[in-house]
Amino acid sequence: QVQLVESGGGLAQAGGSLTLSCTASGNHGYSYSMGWLRQIPGKEREFVAVISWSGGNKVYGDSVRGRFTISRDNAKTTVHLQINHLKPEDTAVYYCAERWGSQIFKDETQLDNWGQGTQVTVSS
Repeated sequence: QVQLVESGGGLAQAGGSLTLSCTASGNHGYSYSMGWLRQIPGKEREFVAVISWSGGNKVYGDSVRGRFTISRDNAKTTVHLQINHLKPEDTAVYYCAERWGSQIFKDETQLDNWGQGTQVTVSS
């Protein structure tokens, strides 16, 4: 069974930077896209970013484009999300997720696996 484990969350100050990481353990046996969603308190979970298996296709949510950068390591098992110019409204639980196969995901209905989430809190 494949597990996704997030790390890197915590408390940060507005204007600063933070990097989240997620490592997939277990044997997939196939390609998969990896990415992030987040749930802001009181709101529905929203798409943040996704990166394809090859790393050549990256898509960002409208609310984070320009400040967030997603990347993937050469082994394909770890994905990073660099968050720059943090804002208090970035406070959320960030979930790592994956979609098996060659297609990327853009919403949670397309996901095959989730992590437990990591809390990011941005103070003003």
